[in-house]
Formats: sequence, C-alpha cells, structure tokens
Amino acid sequence: MFNFCSLYSGSTGNCLFVQSKEAKILVDAGVSQKKIETALASFNITFEDIDAILVTHEHVDHIKNVGSISKKYNIPVYCNIETLNAMPTQKEKILDENQMIFTPNKKFSLKDLEILPFNIPHDAANPCGFNIFHDNKKISIATDIGHMDNILINKLKDSSFLLLEANYDPDILKYGKYPFKLKQRILSPIGHLSNETSGKTITELTIKHGLKSAMLGHLSKENNFPELALKTVTDELHNNNITTKDISISVASRDFPSKLIQI
Repeated sequence: MFNFCSLYSGSTGNCLFVQSKEAKILVDAGVSQKKIETALASFNITFEDIDAILVTHEHVDHIKNVGSISKKYNIPVYCNIETLNAMPTQKEKILDENQMIFTPNKKFSLKDLEILPFNIPHDAANPCGFNIFHDNKKISIATDIGHMDNILINKLKDSSFLLLEANYDPDILKYGKYPFKLKQRILSPIGHLSNETSGKTITELTIKHGLKSAMLGHLSKENNFPELALKTVTDELHNNNITTKDISISVASRDFPSKLIQI
C-alpha cells in the first residue's frame, strides 16, 4: 500500500496526505483543523491515526494549524531548524519531544517510509520539497518554487507520482489587481512556478525519466484557473507528442480532497 491524497492545495491553504502499510502522514497543515478532519474522515482516517506532520516552509498557508494539531493530538512535527525558528507561534505549541529536526538532502526514516527533504528556491527561511519512498516507489512533492533547474529535475526524476506547482498564468498575473511589488515577488527566482514552466518540467520528466502520473498543485486563486493550468500543461505535452496514454494529469483543488491515488 502506498497512497497519496491532496486534501487541500492552493494559495489559500495546503495539506497533503500520504499513507503506507505502517505510516500515515500529513505534509503541511495550512487550513483549519475542521477542514483537515473532514477530509481525512472521507478515508476513514482520524487525527489519532496520523504519525507525523512534515513541514515544507513557514508561510501561513502551509503552517496555520501545525502547532495546534500537534499539541492537541500529540503528533510529531518534522522540519528543519531554520523553518522551526521561523514559525515561533507554532513552535511554542509543539512539545519539545515532538520537534523532530531533519537536515535537507539527508534521508530519514519514518516507520516504513524513507523521506528525503530537498531544497527548493523560494523566499522562506529554508524551504523544502520531499521525496517519499516506499516499496521501490517514489512520491515527489514540490510546490512554492521560484524556478526550475537541473538540480531540482534530478530530485524529481524517477518519481512514480509527482505533485508539482502550477501557480499562475503570466498574462493573468500581469494584468491582474496585485500590486507591482507582489507581482515581482511571484515572478522572481524565489517566487512561484508558472503553468508553462510546470508543463515543460512534466514534459521533460515524462520523456527522459518515464513519469506516468502528475498532479498540478498550489494554484493561485487570483492568477490562475484549474482549467487553464491543465490546458497549458497538456498543450505542452501534446506539442511533444505525449498523450494521456503516456501520463495521467490531474489538478489539486483548494476546496476539497482529491481522490485517493494508489501509487
């Protein structure tokens, strides 16, 4: 057993779920406890079943309720030291024995999972994506990425499943209501990943590394639409003679859980 579900993914809040034979973990907890509880219940999972929360970085849409959930249900929280120190309000709520510090680019074990946190380019203290390994399969989670490079491609290659950011459409962002400074932040090398770059990345991973299943995540509420993100990515795939027979593409919702994907 190796399952993935995006409980919620978007600029308004993020929480992902990964399940193996022995482990049940959350990645981030940037929405309300009630919303996470409701989403987990659809798979007959409760907070008491959760073995750990992994934290990508300290922005509020990823850590809003990490501390409260950890405190209430005595759940260990895994993050790097820079991220922990950058979220003092959450840190205060997490018991010392539940503050589990990892080192980026160094594997650690969590029950029957092997987890490799890796650095991502984003404007946070020390942001990470995750490779999660089980039964010779690999789930990769990579959102909040300012740009794509060969180092990141190497972290994502050979994935059985990939959740990749497709945050914005450049034209919508350009003509939208965001102030200039915020637009520049999003467009910067430590900002977010566009639909087009997401499409090019998935295309490369499919052609060169045999990626078979991907989900687009962390869409902006103001600067993107699910249909547009999906069309931009699939158009890039089609331009390279890749069809739905070669790879399955879906889009994570900000409002409700995805189906439980069996890896």
